[in-house]
Amino acid sequence: MKMTFRWFGENSDVVTLKQIRQIPGMTGLMGFLDYKAAGEVWTEEEIKRYVDGVHAAGLECEVIESVNVHEDIKLGLPTRDDYIENYRITIRNLAKYGVKVIVYNFMPVFDWLRTDLARVIPEDGSNSLYFDERELGEMGPVEIVRRTAEGCNGFSLPGWEPERLAELEATLAQYQGVTPDQLRENYKYFLDGIIPTCEEVGVSMACHPDDPAWPIFGLPRIAHCQDDFDKILALHDSPCNGLCLCTGSLGSNPDNDIPAMIRRYGAMGRIHCLHIRNVKQLGYHHFREAAHLSSAGDLDLFEIVKAMYETCPDVYVRPDHGRMIWDETGRPGYGLYDRALGATYLNGLWEAIDKMARSR
Repeated sequence: MKMTFRWFGENSDVVTLKQIRQIPGMTGLMGFLDYKAAGEVWTEEEIKRYVDGVHAAGLECEVIESVNVHEDIKLGLPTRDDYIENYRITIRNLAKYGVKVIVYNFMPVFDWLRTDLARVIPEDGSNSLYFDERELGEMGPVEIVRRTAEGCNGFSLPGWEPERLAELEATLAQYQGVTPDQLRENYKYFLDGIIPTCEEVGVSMACHPDDPAWPIFGLPRIAHCQDDFDKILALHDSPCNGLCLCTGSLGSNPDNDIPAMIRRYGAMGRIHCLHIRNVKQLGYHHFREAAHLSSAGDLDLFEIVKAMYETCPDVYVRPDHGRMIWDETGRPGYGLYDRALGATYLNGLWEAIDKMARSR
């Protein structure tokens, strides 16, 4: 297990590299250039500047998140070939500076959805990301975008970048009538276009699940259960076509058996990284994000880490969304303190499981 931390860059993150480096067991980052719009080439110069800064702080940068897939690719429009070529160039540029895994998603329009970015947890007074489908009521996509922007404390949020959502209504209209099978066809076209480049330069693609793990606003969503992942891996049969298994996204649906999924895809060598967090179920399509401690939510983190230890022990991991605790303010879900506690908890589970395995 290689413990990493998500960092948005010195101009976009209140958390510093110095602070991240001081978290016990932290080896590197899952990096992110949040100013890059979907479809743009990530240039060698900006990648080198980012990676050099990370290395200077004593951390690795072998995983990059959110090289966003342009909507024209997802929709299968004639312009998709140009954007796929840009993606291939970005893959090559990232590989030149030591990047081995790219985390991405194929969700139409919205990368994730919550109805509250700072719902207070009554038990301890902290706050966390929260979703209750009933709170959507008559609210449409445009209104939820406005509310999300107002609640993000002045930071951009991954998947909710202004340039991606400026023409939201027009984009939503383009998806009318698009079926999951059609979206999968467009997904295959994308993978067929980029995976040979990945194989050539040694970069693996890691698909992030839908969040939450069900369709929203009538949009086709094809990555939120085991059957979906089986179909994704079959679209292009290559070790470079793999998964970012996010326990919180999948855990939003209690029907998903996450340890079993880790064992299934870990044994296949198709899990390239994990985002690990806990969720507390509050009802049908109703949950909040919780502290990583198993008893704080409804996911068994011990079994999750044990499945990872047994089937994909060398995988990149990061503590995913944390609560806001100790009066910290910052980008919702991405404060320092609770994610640092999460990393320490995961490292403790790993040490215990490793010692148990070695003592047999």
